[in-house]
Amino acid sequence: MTEDKVPPNPADDTNGSQAPAEPSEGALWRRLMRTNTAWIFLVLILLVAFFSVLKPNNFPTEFNTRAIATNAAVLLIIAVGETFVIITGGIDLSVGYVLLFSGVTAAQTMNAFGNPTDRGWDLILLGLLVALVSGLAWGTVNGVLVAKAKVPPLIVTLGTLGMAWGMAQILSNGQDIRYIPSLLGSVVGAGKFYAVPWLVIIAALVAAVGAIVLRMTRFGRYTFGVGSNEEAARRAGINVDRHLIKVYALSGLLAGFGGFLALAYFTTTTISGHANDNLNAIAAVVIGGTSLTGGIGTVVGTTIGVFIPAILASGFIIIGLQSFWQNVAVGAVLIAAVFIDQLRRRSRER
Repeated sequence: MTEDKVPPNPADDTNGSQAPAEPSEGALWRRLMRTNTAWIFLVLILLVAFFSVLKPNNFPTEFNTRAIATNAAVLLIIAVGETFVIITGGIDLSVGYVLLFSGVTAAQTMNAFGNPTDRGWDLILLGLLVALVSGLAWGTVNGVLVAKAKVPPLIVTLGTLGMAWGMAQILSNGQDIRYIPSLLGSVVGAGKFYAVPWLVIIAALVAAVGAIVLRMTRFGRYTFGVGSNEEAARRAGINVDRHLIKVYALSGLLAGFGGFLALAYFTTTTISGHANDNLNAIAAVVIGGTSLTGGIGTVVGTTIGVFIPAILASGFIIIGLQSFWQNVAVGAVLIAAVFIDQLRRRSRER
């Protein structure tokens, strides 16, 4: 298979047309605002400016910035995997409870060797391996059912969502597992490299690798090709079924990794704390400019999308507004994102 058979990667910054040799300032601005990430980045900047003006002594501080980034870290990791899935035209509703299941299996594995509190990195790495394998297994199941059994992704991942949640509760008897190695919580969960939390560094590395894979590798080109036109991708020589399995497996793997990091951050399995993780991840991806119809998206946009709800949550708390308003605001931004995506699509089709 040669790379020249791969369907062209749909440009997510323009509609593919050649720009004039000397575009006017207005044309440059219109072209910029047609990009998938430009307008939502503008929203992010405006939100930061708004809360900074309202509470200049509380919001734009090092402590609050670090708290926002840390709170968004785990969500960013699962949202990166969700980005690949949605670009193919699919969806993965199971990531929140795959995250939970992976955290439970990792915690149980580490507790199987006695009190893990004083254990070292060998046990921590074993727990990480179990979390990754757990997430990968669920993702592979999703991929096989979507690609081979031809069950719609919405139904498949809704089913595995319930299965992963139920299995997590069965394994833990519905009780949080509260004992993990102290090193895991103190170094990975709460530790910093200079002033930057390790969780933020890890999430940034995952996002950077995801962006490189999506934009600069055959795997990324195949992902765009499948999402743009599945039949054309088949004719171009792409094994679509195999690629879909890989994409869903990647989403599960990153959910497993997120489960391990959540375990490190909270130092417990937090069984009741992941009900909205899947919807938040999907919202972040869509807000960041990835099209629900497939073929368009960036990890950079997803990263921006992840920080919108994180900034809203922090800002609302600081100005004394009920945190419930965050859900209202995120929902409004999500609807606006989908609406703008539809407008852009209709504009390109004309």
